[in-house]
Amino acid sequence: MATSIEGLLSELSGLDEPLEELRNLKTAVLAIPLNILGETVNGLRLEVIFSLLNTNDREQIELCGAILSRILQALDPVILAQNLKTELQCGLNHPDDLVKILAMTQIGRIVEHPEAVTEILNSQELVKQIINCIGGEKISVAKEAIKALSKMAQTKAGLDALFMGNLLKYLKDVMAISDVVRYRVYELVVEISSVSPVSLGYCANSSFISQLIGELTGDDILVRATAIEMVTTLAQSQHGRQYLAQQGIVDKISNMITGAESDPFSGFYLPGLVKFFGNLAIMDSPQQICECYPAFLKKVFEMAVGQDPTMIGVALDTLGILGSNIEGKQVLQKTGEKFQDVLKRMSNVARNATTELRVRSLEAVALLLTLPAEQQTEDLLGLTESWFNSLSSQPMEMLKSISTQPFPELHCSALKIFTGMASQPWGQKKMIDTPGFVEFIVDRSTGPDKESKDAKYELVKALVDSKTTAEIFGNQHYLRLRTYMREGPYYVTAVSSVTVEGAE
Repeated sequence: MATSIEGLLSELSGLDEPLEELRNLKTAVLAIPLNILGETVNGLRLEVIFSLLNTNDREQIELCGAILSRILQALDPVILAQNLKTELQCGLNHPDDLVKILAMTQIGRIVEHPEAVTEILNSQELVKQIINCIGGEKISVAKEAIKALSKMAQTKAGLDALFMGNLLKYLKDVMAISDVVRYRVYELVVEISSVSPVSLGYCANSSFISQLIGELTGDDILVRATAIEMVTTLAQSQHGRQYLAQQGIVDKISNMITGAESDPFSGFYLPGLVKFFGNLAIMDSPQQICECYPAFLKKVFEMAVGQDPTMIGVALDTLGILGSNIEGKQVLQKTGEKFQDVLKRMSNVARNATTELRVRSLEAVALLLTLPAEQQTEDLLGLTESWFNSLSSQPMEMLKSISTQPFPELHCSALKIFTGMASQPWGQKKMIDTPGFVEFIVDRSTGPDKESKDAKYELVKALVDSKTTAEIFGNQHYLRLRTYMREGPYYVTAVSSVTVEGAE
């Protein structure tokens, strides 16, 4: 096979019309497993394929790209760095984005390798070209450049190269091209900062972080919205959250929520501010966040009972996140009647809003009512039961009605609420007291699609796994549930066909 590929490469030299030979070579390299291909092509001269990229013929470019993508993937990153660095660098300047992405992907492999990365770091011009690709028109190329530079910054040598020398100025020059490019650089900086406190220190000392924070209060509303997304990503890491708290940024964002009431354009960035605190609450402590920044929960409640569909959706998602753990449930319960009003509104949205909002409301309610067996204290069981009863005057009938509607997303979301209740004794009692509920659960004709079958199976499984189901449901119903579970979600009853002699 090595002879075959070497022969096909030789045939390509000097051809004016190489398409047929390229097709044959593509077939050959795709037919060999990667580990064997690496041994086969190692040492072969690939310059001829790279040279054939210099054309306006789209098919020729695609064939060369496919061949090189396969061959280069099979080669060790050290070999790529030592033997093909110049060709990859030329690829970054190619007018076709396919070639740029091919080159960037392979450079990404090189910078991930602890030995090969030095070859890239020693070539400042090559790194400049990677940075330059962040400023290109195509987002696909820019994304690959961000990925490669982010990998390069995984080491101290990479951080030093990017932030301690001439490349820093070049990165800032590229950043100044446009608003779009500026935010691509912020994306890179946030990605690097999230790796470790040391990485964050490099980015902060280079003034990128402070510049990003400054965007939060800029005059451009859309820029603010993008900035808060970036800051929220930075807060995903513990050291990122600590930095934001120490710098007073969390206080600043809380003040922005309060100030949003008097800003007619706050609808553009307010959802981002709320999502920021929602993320903080679930990663750290719902109680601490809600107590230290009361404007957050107050705004979530206002959004939930308001009229703006966008705000309602964000509020529903946030309430679901907050109420998904015990501490969050207790925080919400402490608000008393305010949260009872929100629950009634969630029920109203689940019945009467657009399908998207109905689903988001049902999903949030499912998270609020779910209580794992190991956390089922008397107080918490009383809490979830009271929330369920607050949804409407007849919550079981309401949810059963939604779960039988011919819309899979609504059907499955309503079943998730029942699944959340299924391990709790009060939930089981409500189910057995609802006429026809057990029959509905074991009826395989409802919800014919896979998602619905899976959702119903999860409900049955939750009931069977609970220690109190047999007592509350009774043995007959419990055995029906166990049979359903044993048969699995996709069981189909076989129908025998009997032929009667003499029948027409």
